[in-house]
Amino acid sequence: MFVAFIIGLLALAFSLYLACSTLKNDPGPREIADISRAIQVGATTFMRREYRVMGLVALPFALFLALVLSPYVVFAFIVGLVCSTLSSFIGMSIATRTNGRVAFAARNGLSKAMNVAFSGGAVMGMAVVGLSAMGISGVYLLFDLLPFTPEPLAVITGYSMAASFVAIFVRIGGGIFTKAADIGADLVGKVEVGIPEDDPRNAAVIADQVGDNVGDVAGLGSDLNQSYTDTIVSSLLIGAAAQSIGGLYLGEKSVIFPLLLVAAGIVASALGILMVRMLSQKGVIRPEAVLKVGMLTSGVLSSLGILLLSHFYLGHLGAFYATTSGLVVGLLIGLNTEYYTYKKPIRFIAESSEAGAATTIIAGLAVGLESTVLSMILLGLGMIIAHHFAGLYGIALSGLGMLSILGINLAMDAYGPIADNAGGIAQMSRQGPEIRHITDRLDAVGNTTAAIGKAFAASATAAASLSLLTAYSEAAHIVRLDIREPRVMAGLLIGGVLPALFSSMVIKSVGRTAQLIVIEVRRQFREIAGLLEGKTQPDYSRCVDIATRGALGQLALPCLLAISVPFITIFTLGREALAGLLAGCIVCGIFLALFMANAGGAWDNAKKLIEGGELGGRGSLAHKASIIGDTVGDPLKDTAGPSLDILVQLIATVSLVFTPLFLRMLK
Repeated sequence: MFVAFIIGLLALAFSLYLACSTLKNDPGPREIADISRAIQVGATTFMRREYRVMGLVALPFALFLALVLSPYVVFAFIVGLVCSTLSSFIGMSIATRTNGRVAFAARNGLSKAMNVAFSGGAVMGMAVVGLSAMGISGVYLLFDLLPFTPEPLAVITGYSMAASFVAIFVRIGGGIFTKAADIGADLVGKVEVGIPEDDPRNAAVIADQVGDNVGDVAGLGSDLNQSYTDTIVSSLLIGAAAQSIGGLYLGEKSVIFPLLLVAAGIVASALGILMVRMLSQKGVIRPEAVLKVGMLTSGVLSSLGILLLSHFYLGHLGAFYATTSGLVVGLLIGLNTEYYTYKKPIRFIAESSEAGAATTIIAGLAVGLESTVLSMILLGLGMIIAHHFAGLYGIALSGLGMLSILGINLAMDAYGPIADNAGGIAQMSRQGPEIRHITDRLDAVGNTTAAIGKAFAASATAAASLSLLTAYSEAAHIVRLDIREPRVMAGLLIGGVLPALFSSMVIKSVGRTAQLIVIEVRRQFREIAGLLEGKTQPDYSRCVDIATRGALGQLALPCLLAISVPFITIFTLGREALAGLLAGCIVCGIFLALFMANAGGAWDNAKKLIEGGELGGRGSLAHKASIIGDTVGDPLKDTAGPSLDILVQLIATVSLVFTPLFLRMLK
């Protein structure tokens, strides 16, 4: 436990080093720095207002936890709340300071801009894994050492609950903000008025750039932080229940081993990040290849660490095979996502755009549906392999293996919106075409890394949720589920439809807020004299405020649904039905999350392909159709899809955390 705490502290120190080295780069001339500062102010203002709302909800919820569970659980909840909130804010804060530096660094070539963008993203990656390792191991050590306190595992679920609590606010709120602003800007600017993307005459353009940070940096960071935390905590709980692998008694080692894996993965991620920085500085290979080399380097090093720990610490290689199966599955799902969002399928969608928007949407739906098949099969095979080598403990370890290199995966994810912001700043500050060409190149790679990140998040959600389901079954004393039992089948059916209902709520929220932004942008073009001619500036703050109020004002219903469902189910249908609900929610939720992320990413990159000069280029019929496809995909890939990760894990976490209460009340 102490080793994990120290490694977490070192990861946080490495994140600070990356932040300092990134901020040493020149922020650029005034026209770049002013736009970057406006994005930073907007993002910070939104996050502060969001945290204020979250705090107002967290206080009564913490009191409820203290009353129905214990004050010790509340302590773990508060620590988790602070660590999770801090990690997302750190990543977003550095990202908003990096975007302008990337735009200015592009004057020195692709390699320099790539290095700055990735370093800024890596701050988020190392902050998330460092704070999670410190927080979980710190809570465990504290309750293990202090007398007259409960066992650490009796309170550690409070930390997991906090990660889910932060994720549902930051991910869903940020997702509604970013896509409402993006859709509002595109529908009026590119489709109605015919001005380029990120044109400074568009009143929603700053809100769009702010959204990239609060949604795709802070939001995705909180999403994966939730998966990471849930997987670690469930591994500790299942390890305590298992105590053995293949007849070999492990004792306390089965609880300590997951945190040692976390430490090994953090070291591997840090070395992978250093590899990417070194290669990008030299500029010897393409940006997408550099990122792939870094990820594979971390994967190999993490596997080596897992092998050594399994052999010398546990004395059983079954744990190595189980953990590595999860890591391999995660990498393969990433490659599958890359193919469907960056390779041949996007050309199929782009060519379909020549016939209009309808065929663009049809092609994107087909690609998105097809892209889920291999990923779902891989998840199933990985779990079978993990269970074969280490039983239920192996399934938990496979999820931990998948997330073992989260540091570099999250760095790649955060790199995407930074590159996107850099392109927007280059356009708004009227930089030369060679600068925009470099930022567009980085942005195209960033779209794929973002799609990989979303698919990775969905895959990690599957592993984490299955681990939580296993932990819940152990805590609720459920030996096996019989799907022939009507209550269990009812739970499966209800759980299967919950992701659809949740997605509908979130997409409607995006649509309502986007409509308000469209009305405001149209009003400004109509009423502000000289705006379309570029003689005056729009009121950017008005659209930022509309997106903020829309995002925060529509969080209540989705949050209430996710938290209340386990209580309603267990008190009306019973504990076995709740297990069935979790199973149905996991299967349907993961499928929809993968489908939405991949379809949206493919539509986006098909548009980018046409904007690069293919099939008539900008302004062509194919381009206009691809914009519609991209607009349809935006709320799917950046709001509804990622939000399903939160829904699935939050329902599973609530079920596990409140199991003691459920059992007391059901007696």
